[in-house]
Amino acid sequence: MKALEALADNNEVYAVSGHFIDRKLISEAQRLYASFSDASTQYQLSMRTQVRYSKRIASLHHNAMTYLSHFLQVMFFAVERGEIKEGELGAYGLDSKQRVVPYLKTADAVMEWAPKVIRGEKERVRKGGKPILSPSIGAVATHFDVFKGMYDAQKQYQTRTQKALEDISKMRPEVDSLILRIWDVIEGHYSEEPPERRYDLCRKFGVVYYYRRNEKK
Repeated sequence: MKALEALADNNEVYAVSGHFIDRKLISEAQRLYASFSDASTQYQLSMRTQVRYSKRIASLHHNAMTYLSHFLQVMFFAVERGEIKEGELGAYGLDSKQRVVPYLKTADAVMEWAPKVIRGEKERVRKGGKPILSPSIGAVATHFDVFKGMYDAQKQYQTRTQKALEDISKMRPEVDSLILRIWDVIEGHYSEEPPERRYDLCRKFGVVYYYRRNEKK
């Protein structure tokens, strides 16, 4: 990215002294730099938004999980007291002998179990069963809906972030190939210069040199 930027923004490229670089290469570098810059910006924006949503979703997940867990505990107590029949637990996606709250500590787990429990309670009440009131299924559904909205938005941003990263990865081979072609032209042009002067001149056009540990920079 910096190598393309150094070339695209270098005024010497457009001066007479810089005419040794083919205009087609310069135009191609400008085009790729603009595209690569846009893709990088999109990735950074998507990633920042994704991180921001991740922080917000944690508290919403906690609320939805707490209400759902509390509801299930109260329901299991009602089963033990005989107020709800064991056979009715199937409507909630639960085994008739189950008395332990399912694992709910992940967002995906809440997304799996909340709809089952909400649907099961509404079905039981519709058939004449006495509703659980503390907490009510309405409270559970409200917290789940808020959480789900944020969860769905987070998934969308994850998809956008992944696509932006894939776009960058697809462009990388073409960008790397062009940079090497341009660097070869630049280094060839200054090949007769003394090493240190050659390095300084080439660096102005974005050429990057990597030194070994024992080499002097």
